[in-house]
Amino acid sequence: MPRGLRDRTATAELMDDFSMGGQELNEALRHLRRLNRIFAASAPTLFGVKRLWKRAGKPHRLSVLDIGAGSGDVNRQLLKWADQRGITIAVQLVDVTEEACAEARRYYRNEPRIQVVQGDLFALPVGSADIVTATQFLHHFDEGELPHAARCMLQASKMGIVVNDIHRHTLAWIAVWLTTRLISSNRYIRNDGPLSVAKGFRAEDWEKLGQALGTKEMYYSWRPLFRYAVVIDKQQSERKGGAERDDKNL
Repeated sequence: MPRGLRDRTATAELMDDFSMGGQELNEALRHLRRLNRIFAASAPTLFGVKRLWKRAGKPHRLSVLDIGAGSGDVNRQLLKWADQRGITIAVQLVDVTEEACAEARRYYRNEPRIQVVQGDLFALPVGSADIVTATQFLHHFDEGELPHAARCMLQASKMGIVVNDIHRHTLAWIAVWLTTRLISSNRYIRNDGPLSVAKGFRAEDWEKLGQALGTKEMYYSWRPLFRYAVVIDKQQSERKGGAERDDKNL
């Protein structure tokens, strides 16, 4: 275990090496879906999307772009929520790797509301979707890169962005280390699972990001299990100042 987890580690994950991949990465993406179910990974994304949707007046149509989507499994709950609310939703999954895009197409092969596109965060067109989401994606960027990554998400959104990422905490690291070894022998999963916790965030990291962005409205909240939901509302940004925090559960 990294000593203390006081600071974010700069160690790169295996998934950050695009010279690798192939069947081992395809398997890792499938096993990652199991981890996401165990740790309720979809909940913070849905929490953030619902927050922006309500503040936008509960529109009947909604477009979402999920960047760094992997196989995009967290969006299953988003589709179910849209069905329950009678919302016409379109979700675009964007990932830079061929393996992730292929896995997402297989996973959603019978779902017409999902579109899969191979692409890069830094090349997203302005106003690509109402809401741009990122689940377990921003921890791949170091502190100096984070503001640019978040700005690119904001530029691609109309309503705002939702970031769902990992709380850097000793208990989270232990839980992920144990779970990855119970459910998988895949090298990506066993290495990158615990490492992603060490690359995760605490409240002060979101405060720094908000200051770097100079955003007039940024909300972040600790969510089970060991996650943060971070929401930046573009439509309301002119009405309020500062970052709003809700970390009473920390």
